[in-house]
Amino acid sequence: MFEITEEIDHHTTEKIRRRADYEIQRYMPRKAIFDFSSVSFMDSAGIGLIIGRYKLLSMLGGELEIVNVKPNVEKILHISGILKIISICKKEIV
Repeated sequence: MFEITEEIDHHTTEKIRRRADYEIQRYMPRKAIFDFSSVSFMDSAGIGLIIGRYKLLSMLGGELEIVNVKPNVEKILHISGILKIISICKKEIV
């Protein structure tokens, strides 16, 4: 599980991307779970971040799932169309 502990915007995406890519390439997971429980804000840079990790995992034969999404962030994910390719687990994982 990859825990995101900050808002996802153009100021933080590069740091999150580097950390996520390192962990994905190091462990080569069949499923990467991104925990959004600490994410209260996400902008379009976050959409790009998620799509990029989805593509990386797909190339490696894995999949991406998002958990613990707050309603305002879920709305952004829905509007962006990401939910057509990446699933959100409704059950809270702690």
